Amino acid sequence: MSGLIALLDFAGYVALLLWGVHMVQSGVQRAFGAALGAALGRALGTRLRAFTTGLGITAALQSSTATGLMITGFAAGGLVGLAPALAAMLGANVGTTLIVQVLSFDLTQLGPILILVGVWMFRHYPAGRARDLGRVFIGLGLLLLSLHQLVELFSPLQDAPLFGLILGALASQPVAAVLLTAALTWAAHSSVAIVVLTMSLADNHLVTPAMALAMVLGANLGTAINPMIEGVTGDDPASRRLPLGNLLTRILGVIVGLLLLPWLPDWMHAMGGNDARLVANFHTVFNLAIALVFLPLLTPYAALLTRWLPKRTDPNDPSRPQYLDESAHDVPAVALGNAAREALRMADMLQTLLLYARAGFKRDNRHRMVQARQLDNAVDKIETAITTYLAQLDRENMTREDAQRMEDILAFATNIGHAADITHHGLLTHINRLRKQGWTLLPEQRERLDATLVQLISNQRQTAALFINEDIPQARELAGEKSRFRRMEIEESEAHLEKIKSGQIDAAEIGSLYLDILRDMKSINSHLVGAAAYPLLARHGELLPSRLREAND
Repeated sequence: MSGLIALLDFAGYVALLLWGVHMVQSGVQRAFGAALGAALGRALGTRLRAFTTGLGITAALQSSTATGLMITGFAAGGLVGLAPALAAMLGANVGTTLIVQVLSFDLTQLGPILILVGVWMFRHYPAGRARDLGRVFIGLGLLLLSLHQLVELFSPLQDAPLFGLILGALASQPVAAVLLTAALTWAAHSSVAIVVLTMSLADNHLVTPAMALAMVLGANLGTAINPMIEGVTGDDPASRRLPLGNLLTRILGVIVGLLLLPWLPDWMHAMGGNDARLVANFHTVFNLAIALVFLPLLTPYAALLTRWLPKRTDPNDPSRPQYLDESAHDVPAVALGNAAREALRMADMLQTLLLYARAGFKRDNRHRMVQARQLDNAVDKIETAITTYLAQLDRENMTREDAQRMEDILAFATNIGHAADITHHGLLTHINRLRKQGWTLLPEQRERLDATLVQLISNQRQTAALFINEDIPQARELAGEKSRFRRMEIEESEAHLEKIKSGQIDAAEIGSLYLDILRDMKSINSHLVGAAAYPLLARHGELLPSRLREAND
């Protein structure tokens, strides 16, 4: 019975250890998670910078799993190359060893102080960064106290028959020890907690040095499983490249570690320190060794993963870029031409959405809503692809005209993307509301909407043409459409107010929806003007800060 109670105490303190690690990770993520994620996204450019950033962010988050999931998300979205992402994962694996190095020293006396400071900050400050840092201090304090309690518990635990039986069986089966520790690490979502627990077991001589190092190998293997399971979205094999690449580096390192296991304890003891230091040092050395081996090989390794897991493409998928040729990056003029052609595809999709909207005001076209949603998603994805494609161009090799053309393409793509969003989430949503409520617009309102949509479609075509030919008179004409749409909205708003004043209260709600539709059309037109007319007029001095300069001709 005493052995069972000791095991239950052991399980409780391990749970407290895991909770302390969780509080540290969640506190840092709440306080700095968004900023760290943004910094990570910006830094994933070169391998060395990605490695350093992955190391630093994981040292702050104390979770290579959290960093790995962020990097996997960036890579799956096509926002970062595979080789820099792999470098960041190697850095993350090294970064998670730093807290283990700190905890290898006896810091028990700091535990109550950290909890005291943390509780005061958590209760004194409102929700925000200071309160989240209080959570971090509480977590660190609980972590240190749980380690101290585990040390106190290990002495009587040595006499527990069941515990001794389990450890004795694993001592002669290093592979089983690796697999069991990997499963525990996967379940705990924290290699830090498992390695720290291994340090305590080794320091109290409950496990042999060889078994302790095998458990460290298992913890490093287990931490690579979560990004493989949780970071992969969709059924595209390409999204599995990064987590699989990281997992394979762990597996190779574990295999080599198991082969060298008979000699590793002596090598680690040569670095000095007790058995806890041996575990911490091996954890760091293992990850540094993998980083040193794989960093120079990441380019061919990434190419191999790409061949193993080719991107699944659907030729009928409208969101798949058709003109963004990566090989054209070295020739900016060609790359800009490719991006411009892709941007024109966005304009064509916007025209289709506007045609769906016009048809929807005339008849029931609910069967088009699925296609409309797909087109809107495709426009968003192509806009992101164009932005990423242009961001990879070398500005130093661009002429001033090339740089200006790149800005024009970005402005065009951004405005067309906004116009498509308003068409889908605004106009088509209003059409659905009319149908669901059983409302019918007045004949003159339907006539006005149809005429406005016809003009809007014409403006969209004029915008696409202006994006290519850069005709100043045409740009002035398109810019003048803003005033026309503004006057239309004012006229209809005044007419709506007059109806309400005259006692037509029943038409108030339908009239408000009608005005919302007109406002959305005005917003779409404004984005069309901003897509091509305004940038061209601004370059030629035709645009004042607040209005279009009056032309004399």
